[in-house]
Amino acid sequence: MAVKIGILGAYFLTVLVIGWFARTHWKSSPATYFLADRRLGTLVLLATMTATNFSAFTVFGTSGAGYRDGWSFFPIMGFGTGFMALSFWVIGRKAWRIGRERGLITPSELVQSLYGSPALSGLFALVMILFTVPYLALQPIAAGYALEELLGLPYFYGSVLVTGIIVLYTLHGGMRAVAWTDLFQGLLMLAMLVAVVVIAAGHHGGFIAANQKALALKPELFSRPGGMNQYLPGIWFSYMMFWFFCDPMFPQLFQRFFAARDERSLGRMMLWYPFVCTLVFFAPVAVGVMGHLFFPDLVGKQADRILPMVATAAAGDVMSALVIAAGLAALMSTMDSQLLTLSSIFTRDILPLMRRRPMATSRPGRLFVIGLSLAGLAFAYQPPATLLQIATAAFTGLAVLFPTVFFGLYWRRVHAKAAILSILGGEAALAVFQLKWASPGIFLPVVWVMLVAFGVYLVVHGLITAGQEGLRFEMHSGWLKDPYVLMQVAIFVLAMDFWAWGRIQPVWGGLPLWVGYFVLLSGLQTAAMAYMVRRQVGQAPSEP
Repeated sequence: MAVKIGILGAYFLTVLVIGWFARTHWKSSPATYFLADRRLGTLVLLATMTATNFSAFTVFGTSGAGYRDGWSFFPIMGFGTGFMALSFWVIGRKAWRIGRERGLITPSELVQSLYGSPALSGLFALVMILFTVPYLALQPIAAGYALEELLGLPYFYGSVLVTGIIVLYTLHGGMRAVAWTDLFQGLLMLAMLVAVVVIAAGHHGGFIAANQKALALKPELFSRPGGMNQYLPGIWFSYMMFWFFCDPMFPQLFQRFFAARDERSLGRMMLWYPFVCTLVFFAPVAVGVMGHLFFPDLVGKQADRILPMVATAAAGDVMSALVIAAGLAALMSTMDSQLLTLSSIFTRDILPLMRRRPMATSRPGRLFVIGLSLAGLAFAYQPPATLLQIATAAFTGLAVLFPTVFFGLYWRRVHAKAAILSILGGEAALAVFQLKWASPGIFLPVVWVMLVAFGVYLVVHGLITAGQEGLRFEMHSGWLKDPYVLMQVAIFVLAMDFWAWGRIQPVWGGLPLWVGYFVLLSGLQTAAMAYMVRRQVGQAPSEP
């Protein structure tokens, strides 16, 4: 027990020390506190972008999915989330330029700048807060469960402890502290995941031998649509579309577009993102599959604890404590970013509506960090039974915002009414599926929800322009003709590899060949983006 406490104590102390040295003044400007003075270079920007997006689910949930569904879960996360680097470039490049030119801090301010509508900006801000708060609350819940399992600490005490540490360095340092702690926590998470794979595989004769044993024991784990036969073509397509539209709309990711030092840093971050996703998600899925060699009879939610169980069985208490630290690193690097971004939205977009003038300091945002933390702990004290369902729906709720941002950035003339009705229509469609008034059929609800959001925007825009000047859809579409963008569209189509479904053979290196196929596609995507970025960096895109 002393070893476990010592390891976790050293981890918490390191995070606090990094946060202290990255401190900002209590009365610092919003740009300093929320955006680290817009000076994040490639390494720190990549680290904070990836660590922010990888929550406790990356460590515990992905390994559990690997145990239940096998290698079929890897391309959904490894390739699917990596492919959204293209949407990072499509949205992030223009958002960065406009944000720097106009001094923008939050996503809602960008929407206000593009559409000139306080009502739309307010709606956009409320949707971001509404669909992010439940996901924020999941982080102290996961922290409480993790510390309870490792140390026997009462569940809620663990939630309070981890939340308190996050609040301390977030209050003290803002984006600068969050970014640098994300770098440390992301490296820790990655190192521990790789270590568990190596150690677990070593207990069964190496990676190839271990996977061969798992193949003989559970061959369905090496096939698509997976061990539970749930990743059918419609679901697979839904996830590929889901990540592309959803993740750039996470407010904590969106705001990082504004924090980049320059356009080249943003481009390099995007280039490395698919590689990081491939590596990070490969490790926990591998542990989940090999987990059947250690614990063959887990069912349901028990599988979500397979990674620390394998670590303890293969390497003892020290590795188990380090793996829990990696899980805490994942959730802390998500929660601190959520706190910071939502507090900026409150300070810049909500509070001025009540005061009728913008805030000149970051003090109200820091106070709102405390309020959000207490709200998260209130959920964590007695989490409602539907919290996980709400969190899943939250991603779709945020994806609804994509048409508003995309058309606002790329169309020459936009209308706030089209954006407002698009958001309301998309969220109404989501409510229909959540209330089970309609079935999504072979797809996830996000497919139909996005069709509604895009459709409403286009129809309303068409009606307005037809009444004013004749039907016109004018768009800055030069990037759509870029051959390297078209190449990535072709890669997305190739990812729908339905011809390989149901096949396990041939197996190479202990894995079915289709796993390597998706690693190859990620490599091709990175190469295409490298040429695209090289051509586009420095070229001034047309103004919206």
